Amino acid sequence: MYFLKRLVTWWNSQTIGTQLFTWRKGVKVGEDDQGNTYYQTADAKRRWIIFNGEAEASRVSPDWHGWLHFTWDQPPTKAPLTHKVWEKPHQENLTGTQAAYAPTGSIRKGAPAERRDYEAWQPE
Repeated sequence: MYFLKRLVTWWNSQTIGTQLFTWRKGVKVGEDDQGNTYYQTADAKRRWIIFNGEAEASRVSPDWHGWLHFTWDQPPTKAPLTHKVWEKPHQENLTGTQAAYAPTGSIRKGAPAERRDYEAWQPE
């Protein structure tokens, strides 16, 4: 079943065609903290990623994103970017998951928020 899934879908890691291309022409450049693997061709004209799990673009950190899009030549494994102390670590897009942000009073929160500045209308 896993073989058929990889044969026809691209969102479950890699397809057979991508695996063959990576095997023939890919040079492994590095991995990130999520287990995603980054490749390029020997002439460095093409760069790509093999996701570890679901293919979700927001899982690519800004360091690797810049390298994938030819913003800089050296990958983060050779020339790591300096980060400021106030920068938060990279986090994937959590929209649609249980960990997504929900403001106070949202219907997605389990219990309603206690409000003291609101008095419910009651009919007389």
